[in-house]
Amino acid sequence: MRVLIGILLGVTITVGGAYLYDSHNAVTAANANSLHRPMVNWDVVSSNWHRLTERARAEWTRLAS
Repeated sequence: MRVLIGILLGVTITVGGAYLYDSHNAVTAANANSLHRPMVNWDVVSSNWHRLTERARAEWTRLAS
């Protein structure tokens, strides 16, 4: 149980840290007019997450029927 909680906590901290880093650099880049690329392409992450949840829902509906 501790391992599972540790894994979930590690993933949460990693994703949260990347989000904070990118959001801070986006503000800095907007103010400095420089070309700072984000660490994570959040549009791609959003698209992949949406596809994953849609597929999981479709599979659940198929299995529950």
